[in-house]
Amino acid sequence: MSNSNERFQNFKYAFIKTTPILAGFLFLGASYGIYMNALGFQPIYAILMSLFIFAGSMEFIGAQLLLQPFNPINTFLLTLMINSRHIFYGLSMLRPFKNIGNKKAYLIYGLCDESFAVIKSTNPSVNIDKGRYMLFVTLLNHFYWVMGATVGSLFSHFIKLDLSGIEFVMTALFLVIFLDEWLREKDNFLSHSNSILGLVIPTICLLIFTKNTFIFFSLLIIIAWLSMKRIINRKMEV
Repeated sequence: MSNSNERFQNFKYAFIKTTPILAGFLFLGASYGIYMNALGFQPIYAILMSLFIFAGSMEFIGAQLLLQPFNPINTFLLTLMINSRHIFYGLSMLRPFKNIGNKKAYLIYGLCDESFAVIKSTNPSVNIDKGRYMLFVTLLNHFYWVMGATVGSLFSHFIKLDLSGIEFVMTALFLVIFLDEWLREKDNFLSHSNSILGLVIPTICLLIFTKNTFIFFSLLIIIAWLSMKRIINRKMEV
């Protein structure tokens, strides 16, 4: 197989796996572009923010921050809290990102919830280069988001639609990913334990902490649980 054919096969496989993301990002990205236009920003703002920030929820909040007095400390802390989950994503991707050359810098920059979910939930065949596959997944998701924001910001003055609640598209996407992972597991309680804890722990944290901080504490507890479970399994193997 020639290098160009191999590259095309990697791209094709990544495109198929990210098709659900395409639908969600086009709608949500367009709503972001329309939102920016409604706040009085020219399309270039939405386009550049989606291209260089590439952090959906933070971009919506960033639009409001641009209208307020400049406060770098509050902006930094707010961004750290909202995107703190990326720390845990990054830790779990240390091994997949190892020894992949100059792709690593962009993969780290472009890692988002959806790219993480797609990469971790798929196991490419031997004919697929894992490094290129991860690169194309990240590039495609980034492109979908920028394209959605661009379309929404450029044509928002022609669109007269009520887009409230459209962000539920991404919730539905993660529900499908969760169900797919559930079906992959063996049909017994122990096999489903991680999935069940993934529901129970955030629910408990939401009751204890605020809606702005429960994700951070949920991920902290989950990563501690998985680390402890891995240590115990290793000791049992020895």
